[in-house]
Amino acid sequence: MNDKKKKPQKLRARLPRGFVDRSAADIRAVDEMTDKIREVYERYGFDPVETPLFEYTDALGKFLPDADRPNEGVFSLQDDDEQWMSARYDLTAPLARHVAENFNDIQLPYRTYRAGYVFRNEKPGPGRFRQFMQFDADTVGAAGVQADAEMCMMMADTMEALGIKRGDYVIRVNNRKVLDGVLEAIGLGGEENAGRRVIVLRSLDKLDKFDWVDVAKLLGEGRKDESGDFTKGAGLQTDQISKIHNFIETAKKLNSGRDFRDDRAPLRKDDYLLTQTLDELRIIVEGSTAGREGLAELELIHALVSSAGYYSDRIKIDPSVIRGLEYYTGPVFEAELQFAVTNEKGEKVVFGSVGGGGRYDGLVSRFMGQPVPATGFSIGVSRLMTALKNLGKLGMEEVIAPVVVCVMDRDTESLGKYQQFTQQLRHAGIRAEMYQGNKKNFGDQLKYADRRGSPLAIIQGGDERAQGVVQIKDLIEGKRLSGEIEDNVAWREARVAQVSVPEADLVAKVREMLAAQAEDRARNG
Repeated sequence: MNDKKKKPQKLRARLPRGFVDRSAADIRAVDEMTDKIREVYERYGFDPVETPLFEYTDALGKFLPDADRPNEGVFSLQDDDEQWMSARYDLTAPLARHVAENFNDIQLPYRTYRAGYVFRNEKPGPGRFRQFMQFDADTVGAAGVQADAEMCMMMADTMEALGIKRGDYVIRVNNRKVLDGVLEAIGLGGEENAGRRVIVLRSLDKLDKFDWVDVAKLLGEGRKDESGDFTKGAGLQTDQISKIHNFIETAKKLNSGRDFRDDRAPLRKDDYLLTQTLDELRIIVEGSTAGREGLAELELIHALVSSAGYYSDRIKIDPSVIRGLEYYTGPVFEAELQFAVTNEKGEKVVFGSVGGGGRYDGLVSRFMGQPVPATGFSIGVSRLMTALKNLGKLGMEEVIAPVVVCVMDRDTESLGKYQQFTQQLRHAGIRAEMYQGNKKNFGDQLKYADRRGSPLAIIQGGDERAQGVVQIKDLIEGKRLSGEIEDNVAWREARVAQVSVPEADLVAKVREMLAAQAEDRARNG
């Protein structure tokens, strides 16, 4: 019998499906982007608030993103008193709970913004993650659609603050009441059809990904995807699907004409096209009070944004916009990017939606037993970051690697000196680190600094310490000279890449050398 103990199996490092690690460059890019978004939101008078990552599952309600997945599309667990909690799937449902819980202390209208991660228990795929960041703004307690119009204008201003020029984006606006009118017209009104209405809305929301043939399958019996997974459909009849198709094609007419703007003309081409399209839609939703109200609200939003100078090249009424979440009760909107990018298959495709939102008058009311109107907008931070990188609008700010203070001697006095130099640089606002590795070899430390991309290395051995000086090695200039100088004699004669200064002049000389490097970078593009 072999009594030799088996070696414990090495744990395999693996990232959970649908999740990603973020690099320093990505984190800095997101920070840069969210700072610009925050500035616009603050300018509009919105204040920050933060809610936790977890909510009690019943607080999230039935308004969940993917009813075909386990746990209704969310990640859930039970706490120590056996109550179910779920990771938030968006930032809107937690805000509704926060408002209801603090209603007596909140000044209405309540204008607030927040950024944070949300979690979806959905099937991951290319560009589809289970954790991603959103940046939301909401107005709670404002019943008029002027609040929705303002939300659309703020989104347009945000796109431009991020460097996306007009013509590269558009804010598209529809109204859920119009869609409700269409569904009533085909016999899907009433509470008994609520579940089927959600399936229809989610199916139509996929029109930016699927062609009509596939969407029609989702409206009918269902659709099987490339992997063989089957999604059950809404079970509509052929004539019902045909009427929905007629609505979609009519709604698309607003996108068929060229965007038009002429400050001298009170009646613009797009105004005429809007009036014509809405008249046709009134026939489709005839008999539906909700449908008529929705169309009237769209006209009012168009009038409000136009009067403020936001024409259809920025904010466009588009009845084909569908938002898949059930809690929307009025205007819905999407921020869509118009430029083409290359996808993972090497194909040129229009980038598409980077955010959306709408009116959700019933979400806070679930907790209150009284009407509490609300509207909001959510930006998909990760997706928008990808778009801005494609435009060359993000990650352009220089991040200089830290100056490395080399460790030549390891006695207490020497280490104290190295730490002193490091702190002096840091207190002067210069990124710096004292070498913390195990390598005692000076050459290995310089290799570390080179791989780190460090601009300078600070060197002080016993001789320099006795003289009260430090050596500053210009690693950028040294790398350049190593390609230009061919023999050791010339190298020793040049020595421009390394200077000796008194300890007291360390900070000033480092600043001077970093400024010279910055000038070189600017000169060389």
